[in-house]
Amino acid sequence: MRKPIIIGNWKMFKTTDETVSFLNAVDGACQQLNAEAGVAVPFVNLGLAKQHSKNLIIAAQNCHFEDQGAFTGEISVDMLQDLGITHVVIGHSERREMFNETDETVNKKMLKLLVKGLTPILCCGESLGQYENNETAMVVKTQIQKAFRGVNLEDAKTVVIAYEPIWAIGTGKTATAQIAQDVCAIIRQEIANIYDEVVANTIRIQYGGSVKPANIKELLAQPDIDGALVGGASLDPISFLELVK
Repeated sequence: MRKPIIIGNWKMFKTTDETVSFLNAVDGACQQLNAEAGVAVPFVNLGLAKQHSKNLIIAAQNCHFEDQGAFTGEISVDMLQDLGITHVVIGHSERREMFNETDETVNKKMLKLLVKGLTPILCCGESLGQYENNETAMVVKTQIQKAFRGVNLEDAKTVVIAYEPIWAIGTGKTATAQIAQDVCAIIRQEIANIYDEVVANTIRIQYGGSVKPANIKELLAQPDIDGALVGGASLDPISFLELVK
C-alpha cells in the first residue's frame, strides 16, 4: 500500500511569528498519522520551521539546478540540505507561468534533487483552455515524459507527482473526484510506459487544486490518488489538521 502524503503549499504567506504559531499549534497533533504530512514554507522560514517541527515534513517551494553561481535570488539544493530539507516542490504552474519555468528546467531540477538524495514533488497539470479542448492527457503525458528524462528506475520510485489542473488552483473550482482519478490514472499509466508496473504502482500521485477538508476524503478514496498538495486550506491550523487526520 502506498502511504498517503499531504503537503500544504504556503506559497508567499506567513511571517516568522505566524510560522512559529502555526507549527506550535499543529506539530504535536501530527505524531501518529496514517499519512505523511508537511508544509512547503517560504525560503526565509525554512530553518525556523525545521526547528519548530518534529513530526511534519518541511519542504521547499523551489530550488535551482546548479550547485552555485551568479544566480541572484536563487537557492541551491546544497543550501536546502544544510537546513535539513528533504522535499522540494518543482514545476508548479505558478512558477511555470510567472517565472518562465520550462519542462527542461524542471527536468534539470529533478535530476539535481535526486542525485543529492532529496524527494522532488513534481507538479503537472493543464490550463483551462487545454482542459476545454480535451488536451489534458496529452499535456500531462508530455510533462511527465520530459520531467523524468534521464531519471533511473530506482530514483523514479521516490518521486512524488502532484497533478494540479491549473484551472482549479486558487479559483475555488475543484476537479470532481472522478476527473482527478482519471487523470492520475493516466499519469500512473505513463509512468508504467516509461518504466514498468512496479515503478507505477510504487510512485505516489497527489491531487492539488482547491482541496479542502470537505472534499479531501472523497479524493483520497480514489485508487490512484495518494495524497494532496493543498494551498489556501493549509494556512489555517484547524483546517490543516482536518486535512491530515
